[in-house]
Amino acid sequence: MPNFSYQVFATVANQKTFAAAAKSLRVTPSAISHSINAFEKELGFPLFLRNRTGVRLTENGKQILPLVQEIIAAETKLNEEAAQLSGLNKGHVRIGGFSSVFINWLPEIINSFKDAHPQVGISVQQGSFNDVVEQVRLGNLDVGFATLPIDPGLEVLPLYRDRIYCVTPLDFKPQNGHTITKADIKHEEFILQQIDYDRETKKALDTYDVSVNSIQYSIDDASIIAMVESGLGLGILPELALEKLSGDVKRYPFAQDFYREICLVAHHKPRQTPSTKAFIQTVQAYIQKRY
Repeated sequence: MPNFSYQVFATVANQKTFAAAAKSLRVTPSAISHSINAFEKELGFPLFLRNRTGVRLTENGKQILPLVQEIIAAETKLNEEAAQLSGLNKGHVRIGGFSSVFINWLPEIINSFKDAHPQVGISVQQGSFNDVVEQVRLGNLDVGFATLPIDPGLEVLPLYRDRIYCVTPLDFKPQNGHTITKADIKHEEFILQQIDYDRETKKALDTYDVSVNSIQYSIDDASIIAMVESGLGLGILPELALEKLSGDVKRYPFAQDFYREICLVAHHKPRQTPSTKAFIQTVQAYIQKRY
């Protein structure tokens, strides 16, 4: 079976429609259909269940998808290794992450990486922590920025302990003048992104007895700042997210320290391509220099 069949199968599984897969691979939908039909005939069983809205994997399709992704990853690694042995420096790194990393870290990291590896392509995809980890696990991303804890099965490289702050209007002042206690926020409402209401953010709010009924949700970090500035509630944001956000607000640490642990996730070293390994080294060097 030609390698293109593997790529088509994995892309359709990810995109959920033949049309979207065709657009991603820059081929016609009929080419996608022909490839899948030939692959299914070769295997002896159907890979997808078709319907009017798209396709979904059969149980057999779900079982072979990880194997096909391993083959694709191995072939990519082989091609990159061969290119390096030929004196070339080619490849492609697919990076996933969340907004504050994209805003504050990634531009400098990518520029540094491109200076050292100008022939290596870069693509980026923003998503929630869980989305990024899942896309790395599925092989749709080579490396991703997320937060601990991470389920086993991937290589996890801790990067930075990002302190979590309470964001307040200018006229708000804690009773002790320095840190937020339970008494300070007993009757306050909080504004946060819904995807942030987990892990350490949830732990902080639960520790301070903030009920779900006292939480409003916003679209992004900038809108949180704007709503806090307008006196609509208090925000809760990590230090990295606050670095390039401006507004007439103050930030105070909680009396009990809370941190989110930012990490890098990738497949284990045997499955990493040379370009992925080089990117990981660039990230580690950047963090070491910055912090």
